[in-house]
Amino acid sequence: MSLQRKASRPLATEDLRDLIEDYLSWEVVTNTAQSVLLGIDLAARHQISFWDALIVQAAETAGASILYSEDLSNGQRYGSVQVVNPFSDPELGTPR
Repeated sequence: MSLQRKASRPLATEDLRDLIEDYLSWEVVTNTAQSVLLGIDLAARHQISFWDALIVQAAETAGASILYSEDLSNGQRYGSVQVVNPFSDPELGTPR
């Protein structure tokens, strides 16, 4: 695997297994016709791209309260989902 051979800091087999087991616990949200329609509505209401709106919609469908994104406005709330920019300065709320 690339994470064991080609990475600048290869992962040990145990660490790689832990990482994959973590990924397997993630919920996959499948877009439906209804989620596409709701994404269109979100995009129009909040003046964001359709693709960003579809991501917000998927987060809401999954029951996420926080969506980490550097593309959407830090602190912005879309229904029950609040955007957090992981690269922003927590004290200033601005990108580092």
